[in-house]
Amino acid sequence: MVNSLSFNDFSVPPYAANVLILFGAAVLLHLIAAHIFVPVLNALTKKTTPQLNSILVSRKFFSRVFLLLPAIIISIGLPLIVVVSSDLFIVLTKFINLYFVVVSIAIYTTMLSVIVDIYDLRECSKRVSITGIIQALKVIGILFGFIIAASLLAGKSPVYYLSGLGAFTAILLLIFRDSILGLVAGIQVSTMDLVRKGDWIDIPRHGADGDVIDISLTTVKVRNWDKTITAVPAYELISHSFKNWRGIRECGGRRIKRSLRFDINSIRFLNTEDIEYLSKIKCLRPYLESKLKEIECFNQECFSQADLSVLVNGRRLTNIGTFRAYCDAYLRSHPGIHRELIIMVRLLDPTEFGVPLEIYAFTNDPAWKVYESIQSDIFDHLLSIIPEFGLKAYQR
Repeated sequence: MVNSLSFNDFSVPPYAANVLILFGAAVLLHLIAAHIFVPVLNALTKKTTPQLNSILVSRKFFSRVFLLLPAIIISIGLPLIVVVSSDLFIVLTKFINLYFVVVSIAIYTTMLSVIVDIYDLRECSKRVSITGIIQALKVIGILFGFIIAASLLAGKSPVYYLSGLGAFTAILLLIFRDSILGLVAGIQVSTMDLVRKGDWIDIPRHGADGDVIDISLTTVKVRNWDKTITAVPAYELISHSFKNWRGIRECGGRRIKRSLRFDINSIRFLNTEDIEYLSKIKCLRPYLESKLKEIECFNQECFSQADLSVLVNGRRLTNIGTFRAYCDAYLRSHPGIHRELIIMVRLLDPTEFGVPLEIYAFTNDPAWKVYESIQSDIFDHLLSIIPEFGLKAYQR
């Protein structure tokens, strides 16, 4: 005969009410502490360093730290009201430890984010970015957190799971190939200082040409000059070449390298009238005086017995050489040209498109609009005075 079940067979353990009270007290104390101590800590940090306070408040750092309080209270009070060897104690202990792990990961990632925000306030952050390294540390921390959580739930040592990862290495490499490449490349980009936030870079392979607005673990975001945004994988900066224009900002100058082309038939020697006329140009007068003395001394020494009325005998001034000297003097006196960097005016090889005269100099302001304005002003002037030297610009 089957015995009838009594109501007492379904009764809850005598300490279940105490457990509920303990959990309720832990939650209540957390709410009280969060509403009292968190504002006090925020106010204290605001008095010391307002910038640090704004970062901690926006990241909710203190609020996340106080999430550990309920678990601490429960872990202290639970052995006092529950039999340590009971199944309930074992289950609750596992969940409390799991809660510790999850909250600790949240605090760990928040702390790293705070470090990045504080570092970005410093001037050195413009030279070396640590975003990639911090994100790598976050990934590693979260990975270890998952391993510890799995070991707690399964009741096995974390070493067991760490040793088991070796068997899945090949599969992980195939599945997470891009992520792993991005991780390594992101660290290299940060440590080798290849790209900084705010740099102007040009990556024709991806159609990116503009300022870097963000450097993450796997991606570099570029705001192009047409205001579109291009996301470039970080490993592309390691595996392929790209151009970084940071140097023009660091040196304070931007290069002008452009040629004027002349009709070769307009190049000739200067006569006396030409020299008298060009001597009236203020910036050209010192060149003409010194050059004429140099030529006279040379001709007296090397061509004293020659008939100087024949043009091939002796040295003479040319219109294109004098124009080249004028360009050099004009650039050196121009307020928009960087005088500490190279200034050069040179003739290039004649081609079927005329004789190129190259202007090579640097503006003293690397800003794009200012640079184009200075460059345009210079060539406006030079193109306008070409006829004064008896030269003709070449055009088809």
